[in-house]
Amino acid sequence: MTRFARCFVLTILSLAVLLNATANAKGPTYTDPANADADFAVQGEYTGDITTQDGTQKVGLQVLALGEGKFDAFAYLGGLPGDGWSGNERYPASGETKAGVTVLGGDNGRAEIRDGVAVIYHGDDREMGKLKRVIRESATLGAEPPEGAVVLFDGSTAEHFQRGRLTDDGLLVQGATSHQKFGSCRLHLEFRTPYQPQDRGQARGNSGCYLQGRYEVQVLDSFGLEGKHNECGGIYSIKDPDVNMCYPPLVWQTYDIDYTQAQYDGAGNKTARARITVRHNGVVIHQDVELPHATTAAPVKAGPEPGPVYLQDHGNPVRYRNIWVVEK
Repeated sequence: MTRFARCFVLTILSLAVLLNATANAKGPTYTDPANADADFAVQGEYTGDITTQDGTQKVGLQVLALGEGKFDAFAYLGGLPGDGWSGNERYPASGETKAGVTVLGGDNGRAEIRDGVAVIYHGDDREMGKLKRVIRESATLGAEPPEGAVVLFDGSTAEHFQRGRLTDDGLLVQGATSHQKFGSCRLHLEFRTPYQPQDRGQARGNSGCYLQGRYEVQVLDSFGLEGKHNECGGIYSIKDPDVNMCYPPLVWQTYDIDYTQAQYDGAGNKTARARITVRHNGVVIHQDVELPHATTAAPVKAGPEPGPVYLQDHGNPVRYRNIWVVEK
């Protein structure tokens, strides 16, 4: 296959994926919390203590809006992911809002949510405790670029990106490729997924951050899901994140990525695979992972040459800010 033919096929594949994601969108899409629906005030994270027969137990609760007053939820013994949860016990529930109260039922009891507080009841209707709604903030949110860093985006201009576009409030629109190319590096970026309660899967806040235009760390609204390679924090088609650290939609999140490029000999043969460590919202979700191949339909083919930071466009209004790179 000629280089032109290969590029043509990759372009068609990328377009097909984009059109499929867009076609699956049911709407509506919200990019401003002030204009969101009533369910937005219910969905999110809750944490607090409950009383059990074994004593006091910290619990986390993630509530996912599904549209039209319906919700899924997951309870975590020990606390929220990244804040006490062991990664083992996770209990599902579902329900809806009626007369101003959201009732979520599961096998072991129920939760009643009103005014930002979830009251937890045992199956025998005994109150076990109250959880308060919280909005967590990444420990690396707003991280300042160190001396010598290449600042790709600080909100003032999109000129460092091909197809770079600014919103009226100074955010970078998805679908941008850095002019500058990099080898091994450390990347910091901040992103925000839209709130799309009636959409599912890859149609819900889809984008992606590509290192060297080759290896994708997925960006997606996968808040509360299992945490797969094609969900937020996943290394697409290669590895699931160790823990799903995705925050709710319209909450700013961070990626801090340490990337080591692949090595090639003088004849162009790969002698060492690329490697990556990823911190999502300050928590390590990939530790020194070997990357055996580039992401399907990556815009830059494998090779020894440096490559750009590419922020994928899947038709969803994902926004970026505070992007900088430290070259190794």
